[in-house]
Amino acid sequence: MNNSYRDAGVLAPVVTPFDKDLRPDAGRLVRHCRWLLSNDVGLAVFGTNSEANSLSTGEKLELLGALIDAGLPAARMMPGTGCCALPDSVELTRAAVGYGCMGVLMLPPFYYKNVSDEGLYRNYAEIIDRVADSRLRIYLYHIPPIAQVPITLTLIERLLRDFPGTIAGVKDSSGDWSNTRAMLEQFQPHGFDVFAGSERFLLDTVRHGGAGCISATANVNPAPIAHLAKTWRTEDADQQQSALNEIRGVFEGYVMIPGLKSAIAHFASDESWVRVRPPLVEMPKARREELIGALTDKRFEMIDIASDQQGVPN
Repeated sequence: MNNSYRDAGVLAPVVTPFDKDLRPDAGRLVRHCRWLLSNDVGLAVFGTNSEANSLSTGEKLELLGALIDAGLPAARMMPGTGCCALPDSVELTRAAVGYGCMGVLMLPPFYYKNVSDEGLYRNYAEIIDRVADSRLRIYLYHIPPIAQVPITLTLIERLLRDFPGTIAGVKDSSGDWSNTRAMLEQFQPHGFDVFAGSERFLLDTVRHGGAGCISATANVNPAPIAHLAKTWRTEDADQQQSALNEIRGVFEGYVMIPGLKSAIAHFASDESWVRVRPPLVEMPKARREELIGALTDKRFEMIDIASDQQGVPN
């Protein structure tokens, strides 16, 4: 297992397809993951935009096994394994390590609010102790707008001190560049990988020594995002960033998960992709048409996505 994902730069929190009975559709997931990999994007399955907290632990284990059985490289995977229940986090994390995944992306337990750094420290320490595997690499998932449970700089400092090598990095989805920059300045010199939670911050992040981004819209716009992560030193980097921001801005005008799935459904010519699990609802037809019109105006494409989805029954 590698200590760093720095060579990849970009991962997608892979959206989860569902069949007509709202069961996870492993076949479509495998095909979408293959398409993402072909566009130089890694797989952060079971992230926020994967509807991870609408999936059971058993479903996640089955899907992860299906990806491995399909021959997808575990070294390009960073599954989300952070749950509210400690045993679930341990079970998922142990499975990911056993498959050889390069790391796990770990939410804090988020149901109880205003928990202390001490409580969060004990959660992560207990997981590390129970998994008990030197290959484990944890990427902390800081997303206070959703989880309402922040991962503070003080907590990161303590975890790094007590679990060097195991605490490998962070995804900062705070949307606050000053916080991302503080993480970079304080921890990046110690080999701690900092990923921005949106490609809006990709260029700033890599210019300050960060690893890249783990972004929802990498599901639909993977190649251009990955290209900037590879070519950020070139003269046109700022122009590339502006182009990425335009597409990101279109999707930010809609509820993100139904919007991403609507785009995939359109460009893959596969209506099954619009399905989401309650409590989410699919995007109304008029809004879908509006979204596709806005993307068309930007000359947006998802190259080869339709051919990669062929052969999957509805």
